[in-house]
Order: sequence, then structure tokens, then C-alpha cells
Amino acid sequence: MMQKTNQQLIYEIGVSLLPGIGSINGKKLVAYCGGAEGVFKQKKSHLEKIEGIGSKLAEAISTQKILSKAEKELQFIEKENIQAYFFNDKQYPFRLKQAIDSPVMIFYKGTDVLNHDRILAIVGTRNITDRGKLITDKFVQGLKDAGIMIISGLAYGVDSRTHRACVKNHIPTVGVLAHGLHTLYPNINKKLSNEMQQQGGILTEFVSGTKPDAFNFPQRNRVIAGMADATLVIESGKKGGSLITADIANSYARDVYAVPGRPEDPYSKGCNFLIKTNRAALVESADDLLYQLSWDNKERPKHIQPKLFLDLKPEEQKIVDILEKEKQAAIDFIMIESKMPSSKLAATLLHLEFEGVIKCMPGKIYQLLR
Repeated sequence: MMQKTNQQLIYEIGVSLLPGIGSINGKKLVAYCGGAEGVFKQKKSHLEKIEGIGSKLAEAISTQKILSKAEKELQFIEKENIQAYFFNDKQYPFRLKQAIDSPVMIFYKGTDVLNHDRILAIVGTRNITDRGKLITDKFVQGLKDAGIMIISGLAYGVDSRTHRACVKNHIPTVGVLAHGLHTLYPNINKKLSNEMQQQGGILTEFVSGTKPDAFNFPQRNRVIAGMADATLVIESGKKGGSLITADIANSYARDVYAVPGRPEDPYSKGCNFLIKTNRAALVESADDLLYQLSWDNKERPKHIQPKLFLDLKPEEQKIVDILEKEKQAAIDFIMIESKMPSSKLAATLLHLEFEGVIKCMPGKIYQLLR
């Protein structure tokens, strides 16, 4: 694979800096224009006709001022040894790519673990209790030999406790931030962040200079949910970021788990709510979690020997072709690519599973069986 030029990176960063366009329309714009460079080479009159763009954004693109900002950002990431991954790069987290609203660009500082075989998100309240600390430590310790990467938000409370336990147990861990990489919030986690970068790292979709404003955190939470096979909520009040992350994970058809607590405990109410409303499965230990995810390496009923793919129906072949190309794909991604109604897709996927052609993994992610 050819290495990108700086100019290519400037165009890609430039797309991520376009004001008011958002992740979904940003990717549509790139597809329409045939690449990031094409966005800035397109005539203003053509840009105005693209759905979701309009005259104001077309003007912002055609003036090229955004590219000057992108060039400054490139200088920053080169100086700080930060990796910038565009949404169609091979290094971009493939699970996150399946989410329709995944970021156009992410910035990452650390070791190359973003496409780990098994990824778990652990989230929870900033107001972690002594019980929550004990549970977090026990869960992480119980996962140390399972070949898992753990992600969280590097915030106070459950997040920080999770990352520290990962560092202690030599588990790869990535913190997803709600601001640019020019700073770290909370600053008390600076030492922890440096330790994480030796066996994981820190990641954000925000360019340098972006402050940790409140409205950035829900955006950050969708990245946490989208990067993981499953999300575990340790402790949570009735409201909070961890419940948002759980809801987003559910919307991505990813598995969600929660640790139950006593009804009178304020920071168990969120977990209990997720469980009783069937938004999360109940787990009490790392062994429970590993079993639910089939990550415990125990003997399972063997899959049927796959048939040679010679007698597939057209809709089945379409799914096989998608999985041949993507290696693994979430059900939402398959539905978009195949243009199949959800009911027909579900029936087709189930038939392919019975025939031993594909298998379903945690998070409703599918891959071919060979």
C-alpha cells in the first residue's frame, strides 16, 4: 500500500473540518466527489446541488480557507507523533466504520491496536463507589488472559479505574477523548495517559484546540460504542454518559451488559434500569461476560461444515461478496450495502448460518466460515 502524501492528508483533514456538515454527509460528499481531494477541486455550482451541502457550505469549500487550517493541523500531528486515519483507511477501526455516523477522521497516539480481535468497552459513573472500584478491578483482572483490548473514556471514576487496572494487568487499553490532543482532560490523568500509550493509546475525532465542551461528550460516547464488540456498564445513576453509550451501542446492534446492584444504591439505578428494560444482559463476573460473548475458549457445538459456495441464491451471493470484501461486517452495514429489507436480510443471514456459510459474532457482526 502506497504511503499517503502530506497533501492527501491535508485534503482529508480538510473534509473533517467542514463546518456544519457532520459525519454522514461528510462521507457522502467524499463518495460523490470521488475522494477527499475531489471535494476541494469540485466547482461551487456542482457542490451546491449535492444534497445536504447548499450555498453556504459550498462557499466555505471553494474559498479553500479550510485547507489552511488543515495544513496547520498536519503540522501539529507531525510534531506530536499523532496518527490521522481517514474513514476509508485500512488502519481505521473496522468496527467503528460499520456505524453510519462514524467520524470522517480520527487522531490517535499510541501503539497499533485499534483493530484488535476482541474489543470491550467499559463505562460507568464519574462518582465511582468503593464497591464500583472493587468490581472494576475484579472484572479487568478476570479478563487479562482473554486476549481483549479494553476502551473507555479516560474520565473520572469508572473510566480511569478501568484504564489503570488495564495498565496494571498489561491489557491493551485505549481512551477516547472529547477534545483535541493538544491537552488532556482531566489533567490528573496525564501520567496514566502516558502509561496507556505504551500498550494502547488515546484517540479523538476532534482537532487540536477543541475544548472538552459538554456537547462533545455524547459524540465521544458514540466512538466508544462503535469501536467495541460489546459495552459493559459497571455503575451508573439514573442519567449519565454511560447510559447514553449503552443506548448508542444498542442502536448499533452491539451487545450491552450491566452489573446489577441494590435497588437503594443511587449508582446502581442506571444498571438496574438497563437490565430490567432488556437494554442490557446481567453479568456478575468476568467469567459471565466471557461466556456470554463466547470468549471463554470453552468447547461449543461445532459449526456445520460449510458448503462450497456454488448454489447460492442471488441475495445470498450478495452477502457473501460483501463479507469476502470486508472480512467482517455488522448487520446494519450489510443491510446498507446489500440494499435488502431488514426482514429479508435477517432470514437470509439465518439461512446462511444454518448452511455453515457464515457465523454471527458478538455485536451482530458476521464473517465467512471457510
